[in-house]
Amino acid sequence: MELNDKLEILADAAKYDASCASSGAPKRGSEGKDGLGATTGMGICHSYTPDGRCVSLLKILLTNFCVYDCQYCINRRTSNVPRARFSVDEVVKLTHDFYVRNYIDGLFLSSGIIQSSDYTMEQLVAVARQLREVHNFRGYIHLKTIPDADPLLIAEAGRWADRLSVNIELPTHDSVSRLAPEKNVHTIKLAMGSIRRKLDQKAEEPRAPAFAPAGQSTQMIVGADASDDHTILNTAETLYGSYKLKRVYYSAFSPIPQSPKSVPLAPPPLLREHRLYQADFLLRGYGFTAGELMPAAGNLALDVDPKLGWALVNREHFPLDLNRADENMIARVPGIGLRNAKRIVELRRIRRIRWEDLSRLRCSMKKLAPFIVTADYKPAQGAASSHLLRRHLADASEQMNLWPELQAA
Repeated sequence: MELNDKLEILADAAKYDASCASSGAPKRGSEGKDGLGATTGMGICHSYTPDGRCVSLLKILLTNFCVYDCQYCINRRTSNVPRARFSVDEVVKLTHDFYVRNYIDGLFLSSGIIQSSDYTMEQLVAVARQLREVHNFRGYIHLKTIPDADPLLIAEAGRWADRLSVNIELPTHDSVSRLAPEKNVHTIKLAMGSIRRKLDQKAEEPRAPAFAPAGQSTQMIVGADASDDHTILNTAETLYGSYKLKRVYYSAFSPIPQSPKSVPLAPPPLLREHRLYQADFLLRGYGFTAGELMPAAGNLALDVDPKLGWALVNREHFPLDLNRADENMIARVPGIGLRNAKRIVELRRIRRIRWEDLSRLRCSMKKLAPFIVTADYKPAQGAASSHLLRRHLADASEQMNLWPELQAA
């Protein structure tokens, strides 16, 4: 098979893995040094760094052959899809050639399981090692970790890669056992734990050899099983606390041709995936807990974002006096983010906060109006009920398709 044909198959097969952001990678460059590549360049945009830069990653599978038969995966053993496999040298050549043409800034490499977990992991590690040692590649490398692989191979992967990811895929042990019988949640968590220990060792001894400086991440598929958002967020919260993950990524289940009856025939709303990302950001950055955002079983509301949903349920905290409240509570006001909460606290050291100040900070004035008090503003007496506020502040409904059958075709 020609290299271009392999690339078409294996790049398309990699699109279902969402965990390819490059956040947290250290700045490296080859200017004035031997070597190739950088983590700070610009190219075709596929991902975002913490400072907002768009970076491009060559996102491919080493192979879409797989000995596993995960029911939700298009590359499962029993799936009738075109198959292809790169050699180590071919992946290295593609990465090198794409970089020198300014198409990419780094590599995201995953793979189906072939022969054995150890063999597959050896191939992934060989790609990263050859790029670093032979080509002095200084760009970003993200390697998918095979949980069952020898811990020594995982340790070596962290030596060459910026980030490692171990995908848990589904939020409950029962779902993994039913839909991915060859996988073991205990083994997945052991791999996550071994990576965390290596990261902790590096943090304690800065002069130790580099190990995955951008940390580790994981992915959960949304809508492949009956797990609700309450379960998904509680699982994510546990993973963040236990393994210090940089990110949990959420991927809406995509029905695949000739899919088994064990998985749904229709995808979940894409907005559900978006709401989970918003809720996840509140967990990581705003100090919310999963119990606050989802105190009971069910899914996140689709018509309002999770922070607004929390504020509408917890009206006893509002309206909040921005001239007295602490920074963490100000950040919980709908329409005010972390950066503006900090700016408000800094500004009120000079003078009292007024309505116009919030407008200048480009806060979302419509959202915050019912929830704040300033020196010259407070909500009208007898503020509207949460039900009426929800109707007023809810996201606009989507226009329905006139001919959904044609859209589906």
